[in-house]
Amino acid sequence: MELNITYIVVLIIIGSFAGVINILAGGGSNLTLPTLMIMGMPPEVANASNRVGIFIQSLVGMRGFNKHGMLDTTDLPHILIPTLIGGVLGGLLASFAPPAILKPLLLGVMLSMALLILIRPTVIAPEPGTPFERLRDTPRAWVGLGLAGLYGGFVQAGAGFVLLAALAGTLRYDLIRANALKLVCTLAFTIVALAIFIARDQVDWLPALVLTVGYIIGAQLGVKIAIRVRPETLKWFLFIMTLVACVAALVF
Repeated sequence: MELNITYIVVLIIIGSFAGVINILAGGGSNLTLPTLMIMGMPPEVANASNRVGIFIQSLVGMRGFNKHGMLDTTDLPHILIPTLIGGVLGGLLASFAPPAILKPLLLGVMLSMALLILIRPTVIAPEPGTPFERLRDTPRAWVGLGLAGLYGGFVQAGAGFVLLAALAGTLRYDLIRANALKLVCTLAFTIVALAIFIARDQVDWLPALVLTVGYIIGAQLGVKIAIRVRPETLKWFLFIMTLVACVAALVF
């Protein structure tokens, strides 16, 4: 895909918005993937190229949360195991199959999230002070994290919602810490998926790197907002972005 000044500006702006959305909730790729495809990139190349920015954004966001003491590493090794296994399988599927086959699943996950946040918000957004549960004592979280890795390895859009359901809804982390851990998990399945895409020469590097600039800006801003925002505000932002992501998935 050839870039001009207009495309560069658009990619940086869209990447910045997506970066903030991904840090605070999820679904930022519902902005970036359609943008890349509208600019003429094939779906499988857009899916692969988008992962470069996601990779860097995850690193930047993790560093920011860790700096503020919000990255809880107590159960991290156990959390990463099912996420990585799912990511390998999802990356292999994405490399050989069209991402469109997971669209109904994407919509189902996001609509379920929206309903849970509206009807029973404490399921996804535990009250402040709720003790988290160890993964070894919560086997159902292994399933959720494995599915999140599988889905995230296949197509990035909406993976954050699946991760939040497992981390906040099942393991009972508050939304700020769940978002921090979400970035670690995202980094894990993105590494394996991106390695597969690079090996199959599916990354268009120039637009991918331009988009990455936007992701970095958005990630830095997103962490600052997440640390300062009230939990109630963060919950409603998550709810609104879930609905927006549903609409984006329906349209594109």
